[in-house]
Amino acid sequence: MGKPMVVTGAAIACTFGMSPSTLMVVAPRPIVEGRPAATITDIAPMVNIVPFGMCMSLSNPTVAAATAAALGVLTPMPCVPVVAAPWTPMAPQTTIGGIPALVAGSMCNCVFGGVISVSFPGAVKTLDA
Repeated sequence: MGKPMVVTGAAIACTFGMSPSTLMVVAPRPIVEGRPAATITDIAPMVNIVPFGMCMSLSNPTVAAATAAALGVLTPMPCVPVVAAPWTPMAPQTTIGGIPALVAGSMCNCVFGGVISVSFPGAVKTLDA
């Protein structure tokens, strides 16, 4: 059975972020349940993946510097997600412009160690093939 398609406005979360965020799809795309459909390549920071409030990862240089300045007390700093690889898993049978569609349950990794996941896909009736 297929999984729900991910569309613009889908709820996403990062394991090191302090608040949830939304996925934004900016390129002209097919409309699914009234919103543009996402693909696995929608990973651009500040464009597709907007900040998760404050970051708590010591792998993030700004968090590490602020924590060191606070004598080792974890000091969260503003999140700037950096994703280097596409979302996985995908819908290999369902493509948008030749690129696999993004589906519920997909994840990607921030270079600062966080795992970004889709917590609500936005579409509930449309499933991948």
